[in-house]
Amino acid sequence: MSMKLASWNVNSLKVRLPQVLDWLASRQPDIVGLQETKLTDDRFPVEALNEAGYQVAYAGQPTYNGVAVLARGQAPQDVVRDIPGLEDPQRRVLAATVGDLRFINLYVPNGSEVGSEKYAYKLDWLARLADWLAEERARHDKLVVVGDFNIAPDDRDVHDPEAWHEKILCSTPEREALARLTGGLELADTFRLFDQPEKTWSWWDYRMNNFKRNRGLRIDLILGSPALREACTASTVDREPRTWERPSDHAPAVAEFDLG
Repeated sequence: MSMKLASWNVNSLKVRLPQVLDWLASRQPDIVGLQETKLTDDRFPVEALNEAGYQVAYAGQPTYNGVAVLARGQAPQDVVRDIPGLEDPQRRVLAATVGDLRFINLYVPNGSEVGSEKYAYKLDWLARLADWLAEERARHDKLVVVGDFNIAPDDRDVHDPEAWHEKILCSTPEREALARLTGGLELADTFRLFDQPEKTWSWWDYRMNNFKRNRGLRIDLILGSPALREACTASTVDREPRTWERPSDHAPAVAEFDLG
C-alpha cells in the first residue's frame, strides 16, 4: 500500500484555505499535518475539508500557533493535543493514529534569539518532547513525526551557514536537541535518505526578496521510525505553493512510503 504524507506550515488557514484545497486536490496526500492554522476550534473549516475528502483533528487558538491533522477517507483516532504533563496554552502538538500509523504533528517554538527567555522555553519544550516521543516510539512500530521544527538540521539546510552560524534555528543546542530525536530515538530525516538537489529549502523569509533569491532554510521535516525508514520511497519539498499569490512562507514537505 502506497501512502503519501505531508507537512505544511500554512501561516493562517483562514487566508490559505483555497490554496490548501487546491493542493489537496492536485497532490492527493493521505495524511497531512498543518501548522500555524491560527484559528480557534469553532472557526476550523471542518465542512470544507470533509467535502474535499478529509477527516480532521485540530487544536487551535486565536492569532497564533494551531495544528491540525487531515486524513483522507478515515478519521484520526486516539488524538493527543498536548505533550502529556506539560501545561502550556500554546497549541503546538497534535498526535493521531490513522490505520496502524501513529502520526505526530509539531509546531516547534521559534525561540526568537539565542539566549532569550523564548530560547530557553524552546530548549525545555524540546527536552520534554523527546521524553514523550520516547514513550510513543516504544508503543508504535510505525511512527512518523512531522512539522515545522524551526531547526535547520545541519549546514546543508542553510543558504548561508556562515551568516547563520550559532544564530536562532541553527544554534548547536537546538541541533543537539533535534539529534536526540533523529539519533537517540532513531527517527530518520526522510529527506536525507535520498540524493537531493543542493540548496533545497522549505522556508524563505518574506523580506528581502528571499524566495526569488533562493535564500532559505530547510526546517520542515518528516521523521520516520525504522519501519517507516525502510518503507520510504521518496521525500521532497514541493516548492510550487510558495510561488502562488499570497503564499505561506513555507512550502510543503512530502514523503511517500510503501507500507505493503
